[in-house]
Amino acid sequence: MLRFFVVAFVAVLVVAVGVVATIGSWAWWVLFLILAVLLATAIFDLTQRKHSILRNYPVLGHMRYFLESLRPEIQQYFVERNFDGRPYDRDVRTVIYERAKGIHGEQSFGTERDLEAVGYEFLTHSTAPVPQQDPIPRVLIGGPDCTKPYAMSLLNVSSMSFGALSANAIRALNKGAAMGGFAHDTGEGGLTPYHLDGGGDVIWEIGSGYFGTRTREGKFDPDQFADKAAHDQVKCLSLKLSQGAKPGIGGVLPAAKVSAEIAEFRGVPPNEKCVSPAAHTAFTTPRELIDFIARMRELAGGKPTGFKLCVGSRVDVLAICKAMVEVGTTPDFIIVDGAEGGTAAAPLEYEDHVGLPLTDGLMTVHNALVGTGLRDRIKIGASGKVAAGNDIVKRLIQGADYTNAARAMMMAIGCIQAQKCHTNQCPVGVATQDPKRARALDIADKSMRVKQYHEATVAQAIEMMASMGAATPQELSTHMLRKRVSPTLSASYAELYEWLSPGELLAEPPQSWLDDWKSANPDTFRAVRA
Repeated sequence: MLRFFVVAFVAVLVVAVGVVATIGSWAWWVLFLILAVLLATAIFDLTQRKHSILRNYPVLGHMRYFLESLRPEIQQYFVERNFDGRPYDRDVRTVIYERAKGIHGEQSFGTERDLEAVGYEFLTHSTAPVPQQDPIPRVLIGGPDCTKPYAMSLLNVSSMSFGALSANAIRALNKGAAMGGFAHDTGEGGLTPYHLDGGGDVIWEIGSGYFGTRTREGKFDPDQFADKAAHDQVKCLSLKLSQGAKPGIGGVLPAAKVSAEIAEFRGVPPNEKCVSPAAHTAFTTPRELIDFIARMRELAGGKPTGFKLCVGSRVDVLAICKAMVEVGTTPDFIIVDGAEGGTAAAPLEYEDHVGLPLTDGLMTVHNALVGTGLRDRIKIGASGKVAAGNDIVKRLIQGADYTNAARAMMMAIGCIQAQKCHTNQCPVGVATQDPKRARALDIADKSMRVKQYHEATVAQAIEMMASMGAATPQELSTHMLRKRVSPTLSASYAELYEWLSPGELLAEPPQSWLDDWKSANPDTFRAVRA
């Protein structure tokens, strides 16, 4: 509201100075012209739809773009960090923004990465690249107990709730997903009209708070669930066990963001902090978890149903696998969330010190499913700072079938990482429930950017695979991803890590897995060690 007052004040000032200029000296005309230009710029900024910053901060917002244009020249004096915390090296943010805007992405002057740094990972290209696959491959989600399988894109919108994001942000993501033919995960905040407004395919995520499908006591409500899961746009159902930003604790939506509308959708009191329980009440053991997944699938009419987790203990994963074997049914997919991921606000200690990174968690889940003979029944999604084509290829090699992105999708709709998400004062209208700030985010413009970012990134992943000699994701192998382990030595993932063979854990567990395998019990999430 202040921005409109300031513009009105400047307009009055322009009129006043114009009157004085007609009877005063020529100097007043100079001031009049300066103020008139500022007024015209402010009016243009308020009415244009391309830049959220300018809509919320007319005139002053241009300073950001001016400094952005100088960045290549001043970066040697001011060390910037890209979105995954590494020092500035061909900023990943720039790649996302350019792709979202439809700008050609080639760069000059070679790599800016330290190729000899220990831990540096690289993909191996082939001297005989193959033609790129056309059409771009999709991943069929749906095991033997699923009657309505879904063809998933290699890259999708990861879970972000309405509440954490504004209504306009959710609308832009969903419309972009519809335009680009990929899926949009709702996050645990519930299925809302904004997730359906754009016509995009939806993955409805259910968290421990059961928002949008809960009884007055906060328990799971099967009737509400069945009714909403029947919607044509809802393609998959995902049960959230934990998330990368804060594994082991529930989600938190600050009271300032719990509007009456959000409270209605979630079934919670308005203007009070909304906290999800750390653990579910619908099940307490791995066996009960698998039974609950099966029940969700039945209530959803046979649609693909799975769960998401940030891996903590290998024993937990093995206990769940043992439960699948004994119960005789499986989820249709498992989404592995890396501890380095997560767009939600979280305690610093959890962000930095709890949960396995995506690489470790992903390979753990993949190996556990292979070792128990279940891998061909379950697809694996990977989420955790997936942003570029190389991220997609890397995660497919490590065991995933498809990927999800949250932070990169936020950037595609205008996020500038102001880190004001928890304050309700997001300057670009992405992560706020303030309608005056959210209006700055133009749905038509930003949905196109989401579509363009997705299209360019997946196309780059397919091109990279072809350069590696892989016509399809199935032709990728662990020999194609290498890591530098010393200044003079690199090794492939096939050499560095252990990869189980189908059914190996059931037949004769290797020594390296034996203790965890024996400790895993399908009737408890706690390790039972001898």
